Amino acid sequence: MAFDDGTLRAALDDDTAVLRATSAEAMADLQALLQLCASGKLRCSEQTRRPGAATVATVASVLSGGDFYAGEPIAAYAWPLLLQAGGLAELAGGKLRLTARGRTALARPAAETIRHLWRRWVSGGLIDELTRIEEIKGQRSKNVLTAVKPRRQHVAAALALCEPGEWVRIDDLFALMRRQGLDPVVARSERALWKLYLVDPEYGSLGWEGYGDWPILEGRYTLAVVFEYAATLGLVDVAYVAPDGARDDYHRNWGSDSLPRLSRYDGLRAVRLNPLGAYALGLSGRYEPPGQAPGHVLKVLPNFDVVATGTLRPVDRLVLDAYATRTSDRVWTLSARSLRRALGSGEELARLRTFLGERCGHDLPATVKTLFSDVERRARQVLDRGVVRLIEAEDAAIAALIAGDRKAGPLCHSLGGRFLYVLPEHEDAFRRAALALGYVV
Repeated sequence: MAFDDGTLRAALDDDTAVLRATSAEAMADLQALLQLCASGKLRCSEQTRRPGAATVATVASVLSGGDFYAGEPIAAYAWPLLLQAGGLAELAGGKLRLTARGRTALARPAAETIRHLWRRWVSGGLIDELTRIEEIKGQRSKNVLTAVKPRRQHVAAALALCEPGEWVRIDDLFALMRRQGLDPVVARSERALWKLYLVDPEYGSLGWEGYGDWPILEGRYTLAVVFEYAATLGLVDVAYVAPDGARDDYHRNWGSDSLPRLSRYDGLRAVRLNPLGAYALGLSGRYEPPGQAPGHVLKVLPNFDVVATGTLRPVDRLVLDAYATRTSDRVWTLSARSLRRALGSGEELARLRTFLGERCGHDLPATVKTLFSDVERRARQVLDRGVVRLIEAEDAAIAALIAGDRKAGPLCHSLGGRFLYVLPEHEDAFRRAALALGYVV
């Protein structure tokens, strides 16, 4: 059964329920996370690629609407994994760095990037979402869990069956999945089911009759995918309450009286597929973002100060930190040094111009325009042309002989005197041509 806002609140019968639209928040959060990666502020484990506690806290601090629960990371945990799975960021020395695709995403429509992230997660997410349900033990035992990709695909297919714009209660979503045969089966076999347990491996084994029912395993897995990844990406709006005591479907299990909840996702009560979700799931061919301007919240002064005159979003502060030096809580100062630092880390001045144009109600002062022009001009004067192989001859005559050869000459370039350089793609051919002349490189 589908609901609108009013009938859903009545059906939930819980005054504490939060109804939260996610798409606008997710698109702002995407920009903030890309900016955090560009600044090198996020770290993940080299072995597991999962974020640590410090990174989760950093991400939580820039989420436009905050995480779904205070002190219980969901979106803050998912974003670093999503960026890696989507190829927008990669680990280098333990830090997340933007890839070329990630830098391109800074200037692309956020909806396109979110659609890409969802599809990449469904086809190859970095973790098994079931591992985020820590109360279900025994997951690391050999040959216990099924392949994760088919499970995600079943959940994605179930979301695609939801009517856009209408709330669906979680238990109704579970029933729909079972009717349609979209079961994200977790245990490989009946024998494997006995290895999964709550609290105690013998008495709490999920192999006992009724202990490993659909809501316990398949249902909790579905909750993890929908709440931590679909909602984080803004595909579904969510209605949720505090997780403790939200579901009682595991209470018949042995030892359940010691567990106030089975997972951090137990509080999810209903979801609503929104226009961004319909676009990401392929139900609509295009996404029209709401016509809402960022607002004039900045003023750029002739002395190069950028002053916040209104409320800044976390992503706005991150962009300003990337291009300017913060001199107080509401003032940033542009300088040739700060702009060169930004360009050196891969930022583009065109992005800053667009950013300031959207958030200022006036033209940029002539002094600031001149500063931008000077920095851009100097940035074009020295270019990185990539890596080359440096070749040193015994004397200038040998170098000239090789450079003048009919076969070797076109494959190398003279640096004057005894030195030549060769581009990587020509290295093997150059070695063969030099060998034909009698020189072993």
